[in-house]
Amino acid sequence: MSADALSSSIVLRTDEVPAGDSACIEQNRARTEQVSKADDTAPGRNAAIVQAVASLLWLPQAGLLSIAVGQIAAGNAMSGIAWLAVGVLLIGVARALIDAAGNRLAFRAARTTLSQLRSQAITALSRRSPLDPDRIASGAAASILAEQAEAVVPYLARFRPARFKATIIPVAILVCVLPLSWAVAIVLLVAAPLIPIFMALIGWRAKAASEAQLVEVGGMNAFLLDRLRGLATIRSLDAVDRTAKRLRADAESLRTRTMAVLRIAFLSSAVLELFAALGVAMVAVYVGFHLLGQLEFGAWSGRLSLSEGLFILLLAPAFFEPLRELSSVWHDRAAGEASLEALRKLAVKGMELPDGQSIQAFPQRAAQTSSGALAVRIENLTFRYAGDKPSVFENFSLDIASGETVALLGPSGSGKSTLLALIAGLASPEHGKIDVAGASMSGKATRQRKQMAWVGQRPHIFAGTVAANIALGRPEADVHAVASALHQSALDDVANARGKASIGEGGTGLSGGEALRLALARATVNSDASIILADEPTAHLDSETAKDIADRLFDMSEGRTLIIATHDPVLAARAGRVIDLLQALSEGRS
Repeated sequence: MSADALSSSIVLRTDEVPAGDSACIEQNRARTEQVSKADDTAPGRNAAIVQAVASLLWLPQAGLLSIAVGQIAAGNAMSGIAWLAVGVLLIGVARALIDAAGNRLAFRAARTTLSQLRSQAITALSRRSPLDPDRIASGAAASILAEQAEAVVPYLARFRPARFKATIIPVAILVCVLPLSWAVAIVLLVAAPLIPIFMALIGWRAKAASEAQLVEVGGMNAFLLDRLRGLATIRSLDAVDRTAKRLRADAESLRTRTMAVLRIAFLSSAVLELFAALGVAMVAVYVGFHLLGQLEFGAWSGRLSLSEGLFILLLAPAFFEPLRELSSVWHDRAAGEASLEALRKLAVKGMELPDGQSIQAFPQRAAQTSSGALAVRIENLTFRYAGDKPSVFENFSLDIASGETVALLGPSGSGKSTLLALIAGLASPEHGKIDVAGASMSGKATRQRKQMAWVGQRPHIFAGTVAANIALGRPEADVHAVASALHQSALDDVANARGKASIGEGGTGLSGGEALRLALARATVNSDASIILADEPTAHLDSETAKDIADRLFDMSEGRTLIIATHDPVLAARAGRVIDLLQALSEGRS
């Protein structure tokens, strides 16, 4: 995301978090814990309980069915077992309805949790400055939020309920079987632990494989997005074949990792199905030979009746069913936990400012701040970009009085845009400090950020109407405020011509001058803006359009502090003070 897009969507909407407010710090800590435990919700637990209840209804249903078969084998009349048949039918219908309700509840709870996690991650990501070297690549972030995050739904909707049932159902069945046959109980006790133990061993490997696959997907998406953005440069440097080979190698690596994950999933399911089948077969062999009189041991009463034997046979598959279901969704666990971890890292990391101080994850609109120009004071500023690059600023100082109009004049690469970003708090200085209205921009001075407006040479235009691109979802940007901003920026005709038709992503359909007027309208609609930061507002415009944009910029800056970064001496001459940035940097103070 560009600095213009970030300043439009973040800087203008950041609310006040008072510095040193311990209650706010505790609130941020609680929200961080909420991100880490967002998947452990009450609706999810309720869904697991409902599904477990539906599975437990098989116990009375199997009991009635075995009693009915025993009475039929004893020669009783069919009329005597009618109530048993009705009971089996009613319990079966109730079981189906409850199970369907549990599945629906689990899916809805999973979708709700995923929406919350996505919202938290997007909010945290949007608060990262585009100049932050630790900011995750856009392609990787898009992969996590859109593609990888979907793995959370089957994990919460299927694996969590299956794990809960696997801890409840076998115990309940064992309690029902033990009073009838201690031999069958021993068989179940010996066979059952093999399945979770083997699943745990497989799970460690499966999770590692899933995490490696997700990292590969994110890296490939980031690489592809980066190369698409620089497609013209790649062609000009004749690097198309080299880029294609790298993309092909990444795709092959992703295929290999994906097949590794699927291989583990299919192998684990096959082995666990084998254990379950062997357990059921051992119970069936024992009950069959016991009823035939070949095995005289294993029953507390000495010999099992037909109804008791049939009841045990009906419960044996049900004993292993939750474990088999758990093994079938074990791959969902590996992929889901890896996706949850990626979302949590994205969300929690975004809650930390570069200096390690927490900020609010879910901002609420603060009270209206008093309007009026703000002063800017820069003392001994030192800043360099990541790596071994030379310093952009070295012990640089600058004072800008409230209400002053200042032009930062210099060629491209002299640090004009970087200085505006530092003043806006989009980057943190290596040394020194920047104070706006007496508050340091390196801490929690978000009230000052809220009082800033950004006008850039390439404002980011979102897909949507002209009015929506001006309002940007701000509560104070009502219909009247947007209409006034449109009029002051000479966008009335454009807005009326388009009506509710959407502008294309990136400003498709707007001229360069219209895009700049839209940026002016965004700043105008912000009634709290006391500082206007303009980054090359007339670059790449014809002289007539540039003069009109400049006139409107200076008109809207009356009573406010205006700082313009430009290499245009004509525009700079209209400012109250012109600072030759190269000369100021050489002198160390202006």
